[in-house]
Amino acid sequence: MKKKFYPDYLIEILFFVIVTFEIIIVLSLLFPPVIGREIDFVSSYQPRPEWYYLWLFWLLRFFPADMVFVGGLIIPLFILGFLIFIPWIERYIGWKLTALIGLMCFLLFLIGTLFETF
Repeated sequence: MKKKFYPDYLIEILFFVIVTFEIIIVLSLLFPPVIGREIDFVSSYQPRPEWYYLWLFWLLRFFPADMVFVGGLIIPLFILGFLIFIPWIERYIGWKLTALIGLMCFLLFLIGTLFETF
């Protein structure tokens, strides 16, 4: 006798889907995942940014509360603007001086990032 998709194969597929789902649920209840340390609701929470924002977090510590926009907006925009305008600066002051300025900025950035991260 020839099997049809409906209802023969569909019943087989649904049976194995339900059995697989039940096996997953039983295994997850028997072996719960280890998700890290237990949360202590009594201690104060100190939020920390991800590693790629540590330089900005460190920069904000140098400014009082009413001047945070300088460290959080003005200085990063100045750095970004400098990086965008490097080709035009190079035409104006020459290749060797631009390379020296770029190297100094890269070294300052590298030293600052290492200093702020560790």
